[in-house]
Amino acid sequence: MVAATADERVTAGSAADFAEFARASLPGLLRYGHALTGNPHDAADLVQAVLEKVGARWASLLRKDPDPLAYARRAMANTHISRWRRRRRENLVADLPDSPAHAAADRLEHEPLWRALRELPPRQRAVVVLRFYEGLSEAEIAHTLGIARGTVKSQNSKAMAALRARAEEWS
Repeated sequence: MVAATADERVTAGSAADFAEFARASLPGLLRYGHALTGNPHDAADLVQAVLEKVGARWASLLRKDPDPLAYARRAMANTHISRWRRRRRENLVADLPDSPAHAAADRLEHEPLWRALRELPPRQRAVVVLRFYEGLSEAEIAHTLGIARGTVKSQNSKAMAALRARAEEWS
């Protein structure tokens, strides 16, 4: 039996630490992803993509950032915004695709508040979700998203004004 080298022990410990982090953080990250993307399927894809990135950088991440959950949330917001920008570009096709016969509908899809939240720009949605769904403070949101605290305040203000305007339409 060959003894493990110091590097192998650190890598094994890091892998175990990451696995524990992923297991403990997964429910919250899925909720956050669902609120960001608007549906559970895209949320699961987003969380998977971000956990792959975080896992690949786990050892160096722990040396640089004492809060890996904040890093993962920031990565989710950035990845979601990047995907949103890519999808936003018009893609013309000759024929319309067939619609899936048995697509599972999101139970919140037709809720007015949920629809209004999905219509917010990605950064405003991220701020609102972190503030009111995850219960983070302005400073924590700024750290999580890597933006200034004033930006958090302005994005939240704009988002709340848009949500209030939509709520007035429902009345």
